[in-house]
This record gives sequence, structure tokens and C-alpha cells, in this order.
Amino acid sequence: MKIFISADQFNFIRRQVQNLVNGQSTATDDGVINALKSMTLERVIGKFPKIVEEQIQLLQPITMIDNKEQAEAFLSKLKPYVIPFKVSEQGIKKLFPKAKKLKVPSLDEIDLREIVYLSWIDRTSNKRYIVINRDNKLIGIEGSFTPSNQKGVCSLCNSHKEVGMFLAKEKGKEQGTFKTRGNYICYDSNSCNESLTSLDKLYEFVDLFK
Repeated sequence: MKIFISADQFNFIRRQVQNLVNGQSTATDDGVINALKSMTLERVIGKFPKIVEEQIQLLQPITMIDNKEQAEAFLSKLKPYVIPFKVSEQGIKKLFPKAKKLKVPSLDEIDLREIVYLSWIDRTSNKRYIVINRDNKLIGIEGSFTPSNQKGVCSLCNSHKEVGMFLAKEKGKEQGTFKTRGNYICYDSNSCNESLTSLDKLYEFVDLFK
């Protein structure tokens, strides 16, 4: 079977599995538990508009999960079918041609099956770089990043976490003028990636700057 699960879909499945395990810890009625399992499978399958029977069979065991250990085993079996983030060091550098001494994170140290987008902070320039893959095309955004030292709602994952203000400049309509746009995003991009269960907010963020 070919890989078919995107990282955000895998995060969605993981969240549904967690909800299922938590729900069973408080429910005692078999009918309620069975209904919860059916609803969980229905939600997961609904995340795949073009799902085929073979893929459904891979997801079907979600209805057999009764505890945390079984949940972890189920997710481990799904992991090989997650589509890795397609990126290369050279490809990243092409996105930011003005950054001559850009320090790109080591891709060998990143599990590319676990990220929806790639982000890092260049300490020498105090700039934050964001790379996403949209419709098989890499898009790069760079800007300043100022930690807020408090929790807020991230505009990417829509979770309540430690955030900071990301600001980027774009050329204005008149020559020599610039506009500054910004929004709050997670300080920890790894935590943000884990919370992304949909691409909608991520694409909205990119459209704001592009």
C-alpha cells in the first residue's frame, strides 16, 4: 500500500485515539463505548475524501482499541504510511535568496513524517524562517520573532500555548514603501506541529504574507 496519510491527518487520528481512550476510562456502558468507537472511526475516515477499501482496512482496528497501550500500537502501525515532508537543504536556500549565510537545520535530525511545516530561528539575525509545502510547491516566509513570554492562541495550530509575535515586511504599492504584517504563533514549532490537525489555519497564515 502506498503512503497516503499527511502529517496533519495523522495528528487528527492521534487526537481521536486519545479522546477514545479517555472516553472509555469514564464510560461503563458497552453501548456507549461501542458508539464512541464507531464515531471515532467515522470521524477518521471522513478526514480522507478519496479513501479506498484497503486504506479503510488499515484504519478499521481503531474500533478495537481499549487502552493506552493498544492506542500506541495502532499509531505505530500507521506511522509508516505517513507522507514525509518533502524538502532539501538546497531547496530551502532557494526560498530565501537574500539570506546569503542562511543556517538551515539538519534535516537528518528531523523526523519528516512528524512535521506539517518546517520552522527555525536564526540566532545571528534573530529571524524566524517558515517553510510549508502547498500543492507540492515549497513556500518560504521570513520575519522577526519576539517571544511574548505568555500564553495565547497560535494562529497556526489554534491551540493555547506559549506564543510570540511573527512580523514580516512586504513591499507596498508605491516604490520604496513597505507594509508590516504579523500574527502570534507558537514559540515551539515542534509542539505546534503536533497540534496541527488541519491545514486551513496554516494556509490562512501564508496567504496573509503572500
